Amino acid sequence: MRLYRYIPCVILVVSGALTMQTNHAAQAMNTPSGLDVQHKPFGKTAEGLPVTWYTLSNANGMRVGVIDYGATLTSLVVPDRDAKLADIVLGSESPDDYLRGRYGAVIGRYANRIGNARFTLDGQVVHVTPNAGLHHIHGGAKGFARRLWQGRSLSEQGQAGVQFSYVSQDGEEGYPGTVTCCVTYVLTQDNQLKILYKATTDKPTVINLTNHAYFNLAGAGQGNIYEHVLTVDADAYTVADEALIPTGEIRSVKNTPLDFTEPRTLGARIEQLPQTRGYDHNYVFNRWNGTLRLRATVYDPLTGRVMEMSTTEPGMQLYTANHFRNVPGRQGASYQQHGAFCLETQHFPNSPNIPEFPSTVLRPDHPFESSTVFRFSTR
Repeated sequence: MRLYRYIPCVILVVSGALTMQTNHAAQAMNTPSGLDVQHKPFGKTAEGLPVTWYTLSNANGMRVGVIDYGATLTSLVVPDRDAKLADIVLGSESPDDYLRGRYGAVIGRYANRIGNARFTLDGQVVHVTPNAGLHHIHGGAKGFARRLWQGRSLSEQGQAGVQFSYVSQDGEEGYPGTVTCCVTYVLTQDNQLKILYKATTDKPTVINLTNHAYFNLAGAGQGNIYEHVLTVDADAYTVADEALIPTGEIRSVKNTPLDFTEPRTLGARIEQLPQTRGYDHNYVFNRWNGTLRLRATVYDPLTGRVMEMSTTEPGMQLYTANHFRNVPGRQGASYQQHGAFCLETQHFPNSPNIPEFPSTVLRPDHPFESSTVFRFSTR
C-alpha cells in the first residue's frame, strides 16, 4: 500500500493497493476492465476556491458523480430491469445548491444530534456549536458538509475511485483535537458503490461520520417513494424526545410504523408519524459487532431496481425528505416532500451523552474506520 506525505491516511480497499493521480495530471484514468475516472471544474466556493467534479463509471453503464466540496455524492446513474439508465440520487446542476449543503454530503465531525450542544469527555465538559435551537446537529454551523476537501483520483484492476481528505482543526465548532479525515468512494465492476471512512486525532474527541444522499430508485424527481419496499435488519430503534434527541431508551419496533423487519412499502404507514411528518428515526441493527453486514434492502417495483446496503455501523437514520418543498433539482425538476429517502449509516445520535450507547470517542491510539457499501441489481 502506497502512502503519500501530503495526507496521513490509508486507503481502505482490501483487494489491493490503489494508485493515485493528482488534479494536475491527465483528465481521465482508464482501466482494462472498462472502469474510468474523470474530473472537471464545477464552480467555486464562496471564498473563490475551485470545486472539482469527479465521475466514476464502469462497463455496465453505472456512473457515480462526486465533488470535493463536502466530499459530496452528486449523482448515481443506475440501470433498471430494461437496462434504462436513470440518476437515482437527488442533485442539482448548480454549484450554488451544493454550497448550501443540500445534497449528499459527508456529515461530520458528528453526524445527527448532540443534546444541548454539550457532552462530557474524560471529565471535561465540551461545548459545541448550537445550530438547532439549543442543540447541535450535523457538525455545527459549518460542518464537514460545507468544507472543501482535497480530492485524488484512484484506480486499480476491477475498481475506480476518489479519495477525499480534510483536516479538522482543534476547536473547530467546539470539538477538541485536530482530526484528519479520509473518505473514499469506490465503484466496482459488479455495481457496488463503497464509501470508506477513516479518521485519526491528536487528542481525545468524538466522531460520527455518514453520507446524507437522497435516493429515489425510480429516478430523482420521479414522484414520491411510497411504493418503494424496504427491509431493515433492526428489531429496535432509539426513542427520541420532541427535539429528536435520543433519551437513552431502546424500544422494539414491533407493532409500530417503524417495523421493516419484513418487506413493507415506505408509504403504507408514513401518515402514522405526524410528529416527524414521515420517517426520521435511528434504527438499532441486530447483533452488531463492527463487521460489514447486509442491513437494508430497498426495491422499486416500477423499475425493478434493488439497492442493498451493508455497513459496519451499529445504526441507521431512515429519513424520507420530510422537509422538502419545491427544492430545485436537475433539468428544472422540483423535489417535494417524501420524494426521496436517506439511509444514513451511523453511530447513534446523542451517544456522547449516553454511556450505554456504542462509544463515539476517538483517541490518538485507536483510529476510526467505517465502511458502507451499496450494491445495485434488478428484479
